Amino acid sequence: MGGSSLSRQKLAPTDANLRACADALLAGEAVVMPTETVYGLAANALNRDAVLRVFRIKGRPADNPLIVHVLGIDEARDCVATWPPEAQKLATTFWPGPLTLVLPKAVKIPPEVTGGLFSVAVRVPRHKVARALLAAAKVPLCAPSANRFMALSPTTADDVYPEIGDQAFAVLDGGPCEVGIESTVFDVASCAVLRPGVITPAQLEAVLGHPLGAPTSVERLSPGQYPRHYAPMTPLELVEELGPEDAGITFGAPQNLRQRQLPRDPTAFAQALYTVLNDLDRLAAPALRVARPPSTKEWEAVWDRLRRALG
Repeated sequence: MGGSSLSRQKLAPTDANLRACADALLAGEAVVMPTETVYGLAANALNRDAVLRVFRIKGRPADNPLIVHVLGIDEARDCVATWPPEAQKLATTFWPGPLTLVLPKAVKIPPEVTGGLFSVAVRVPRHKVARALLAAAKVPLCAPSANRFMALSPTTADDVYPEIGDQAFAVLDGGPCEVGIESTVFDVASCAVLRPGVITPAQLEAVLGHPLGAPTSVERLSPGQYPRHYAPMTPLELVEELGPEDAGITFGAPQNLRQRQLPRDPTAFAQALYTVLNDLDRLAAPALRVARPPSTKEWEAVWDRLRRALG
């Protein structure tokens, strides 16, 4: 992808700028907004043309559903046809936060948002800038990652590439994302995780009081389910350890200026993963090598992103 740096206006999240971005969203434009997971390309989820514009900007297949972001539980219930007790338990525990719930969609949600499915993915972000923008716009916002389809997600405003930022009204700069990878997606109907994230199956089981199930639908109910996704332009390889000439991510001390050390903690590793990969992707190395993380449940979300980056 080459270098970064935005050629479209990058805005501080002042009250005036948030109002301007909210007005742009209501007029059918797109805005890049920060969330605690990754930066998203936001549009009015009730405006079909605005939703289709997001698909065009990203080069995203029309059958890949979007996540609808809302301000709170009441707004989420307004986007769905049913709200079972399981949804209430999970929402009360984890919202605002990086958990997406898949539920039957309300009639008001356009089919373009859901890839033509009768379910909708919805979540309540906790990032203060995302929440301020939702409060100002007063509409639900679809906000897939602000990247080209299958590319790395941005976790800072400077990692949003010009081909995305140039087609948005503005990029709201909310600083580095706290979580760093996309939300956990949970299908309430099948009681199954569709995409792992930092909220783990064990945490979900503790709230629900029973084991989780397995996905039952053959349809793609959630984003992030393509075999290749979240990938740098540079070929990625998993290795036991990096050599002295390699570029990539290591758990040990870096052996050259093209290596980045990340901690043996799954939460901290996930928070830094995309930022570091975006940085390394600009080095024009023949390959990027990543030291294999531990194969434990705590690392499931990191492994999911690495496997998809490998394709």
